[in-house]
Amino acid sequence: MPEPPPGPGVAPPFAAPPTEGGRARLWLGLGVGALAVLLCCGGGGAAIVGLAVSNVQAIQEQGRTVTNNYYRALVARNWSKAYDQLCADARRRESRPEFEQRVATEPQITGYRVGDVDTQTLTVPVDVTLAGGRREAQTVTLAPDQQTGAVEVCGVR
Repeated sequence: MPEPPPGPGVAPPFAAPPTEGGRARLWLGLGVGALAVLLCCGGGGAAIVGLAVSNVQAIQEQGRTVTNNYYRALVARNWSKAYDQLCADARRRESRPEFEQRVATEPQITGYRVGDVDTQTLTVPVDVTLAGGRREAQTVTLAPDQQTGAVEVCGVR
């Protein structure tokens, strides 16, 4: 039969678990974990918002640029360059020679001012000055190119 263990003051064969501060460490650990989750989710949410904002800004910039290039070509009477700004659907509706003949017979555009792109409808208002000083409000409809993703002019009314 084994001998009974020695009396008080003798080290036990294993360390006893700590008893004080157990709850404090638990709450500290839970707090740090919650903070980590919050930072990860908050950072992801901020990234999504940032991407959405930069996408809207990119569409506005591309829309204004392609509209400006289209009207600059019309003012310069460079019909071919204006035709190059059109989307594939507009090119299917009207060939290059048909487009050039049509715009050559329309009143000459001598100036223009491009407005802000409406990112919901992909339209751009343009104030146009025609030869003789007459002014006209036009609306350019934009469409993204399916292959390149670039924005193109798809119609003017």
